[in-house]
Amino acid sequence: MRISQLDGKRVALWGWGREGRAAFAVLRQRLPALALTLFCPAAEAEAARAETQGALTVRSDVSGEALAAFEVVIKSPGISPYGEAAQQAAAQGTQFIGGTSLWFAEHADAEGTVRDTVCVTGTKGKSTTTSLLAHLLRASGARTGLVGNIGLPLLEVLEPQPAPQYWAVELSSYQTGEVARSAAHPQVAVVLNLFPEHLDWHGSEARYIEDKLSLVTEAAPRIAVLNATDPHLAALQLPHSEVVWFNQPQGWHMRDEWVYRGEQAVFDTANTPLPGRHNRGNLCAVLAAVEALGLDAVALAPAVQSFRPLPNRLQVIGERDGLRFVNDSISTTPHASLAALECFAGQRIALLVGGHDRGLDWTDFMQHMAHDVPPLEIVTMGANGPRIHALLQPLAEAGRFGLHAAADLDEAVRIACDALGGQGGVVLLSPGAPSYGVYKDYVARGRHFAQLAGFDPDAITAIAGIGIA
Repeated sequence: MRISQLDGKRVALWGWGREGRAAFAVLRQRLPALALTLFCPAAEAEAARAETQGALTVRSDVSGEALAAFEVVIKSPGISPYGEAAQQAAAQGTQFIGGTSLWFAEHADAEGTVRDTVCVTGTKGKSTTTSLLAHLLRASGARTGLVGNIGLPLLEVLEPQPAPQYWAVELSSYQTGEVARSAAHPQVAVVLNLFPEHLDWHGSEARYIEDKLSLVTEAAPRIAVLNATDPHLAALQLPHSEVVWFNQPQGWHMRDEWVYRGEQAVFDTANTPLPGRHNRGNLCAVLAAVEALGLDAVALAPAVQSFRPLPNRLQVIGERDGLRFVNDSISTTPHASLAALECFAGQRIALLVGGHDRGLDWTDFMQHMAHDVPPLEIVTMGANGPRIHALLQPLAEAGRFGLHAAADLDEAVRIACDALGGQGGVVLLSPGAPSYGVYKDYVARGRHFAQLAGFDPDAITAIAGIGIA
């Protein structure tokens, strides 16, 4: 649906975060006569009225009946369309869309393709991958937009002047379905991996996978760049897209620390600034996407050396009293915590895990802890801390690792430092769980961790390259 198609319809906004504000600004500019209603929590209502100078009717009574009074509801990504109110309204004909859908519809050409656009999604690694993609495209001399879930809503860059030559767009599982609903097709779509995530939003693991994969199964990109080692992706049949595989011998893949293109050794990643082998492996996805755009990926590969890693992702924030503090606050799944541990194999580690409990299964994590773990102390914390602690208790009693319980991050950091006993090591915040209920987001959690470790939180949070450059 294009923005012009909203003219004359009954339209509401749902959510007044940055995405909601961006949608309001675009609609006021494009359709100034369109009457708009905003649904938001009561605590935000007065601020929204003041901010929009009365241009919105603001309501806090979100219900299926209230939403059903509108033909179109533009919702913020964090609001699930599977909730009771949304489902009731949808059954009565209300159409739910988001800013992502509007942006793609506006940028599609006559054939429905959004040219020179690469969408990147995956359970883990998508932000670093999208940023690295933008970095290499800029290294080619091309003006490039780094936008989307990484921190810049698409509607904030609807009509930039001058327009970029390429768009690198990060999409969360909340947004991938929006591309399909826009009836637009990205030129290139990259899917890195799939693990259970955001089950509270999607309702089930099966629906999470379905929504995530809709970027390639329904949006039908011209070229789909897929990870050959992921079983969900390896099983896909995409008759409407050209499929390019990475992490397989015929394409871009890793051998030890080297990136190969088929049999051609291209680049030694051993001393690159990419944190973790999984991120170095995702460099293969980036190079495959660059090549899909028609550029010389072999020539651009060495530009990774000047890449600046993202904050909150295996970020070494400093050393103090013989301890190295690593901020991996972005880690919201047990698999992400396991990937973080792999980066510090052979070192003494105090791992901080736990946070918001959304019912993810930690059995794989526990089974991994039963074999070949590094010298390790585990500190559980947060709402799901007791559940993780109980699962790991038998292994701890068998002497596999030290296990401690903390009420919150403050106590967890103190325990971790004490557990390493002045003998050096790594204090690793890789919680494997969201920050909901305690922090505004994972960034706030990472800032608090830095502060507890004795470092300036303002110095660790900037993401380089967001926007158009």
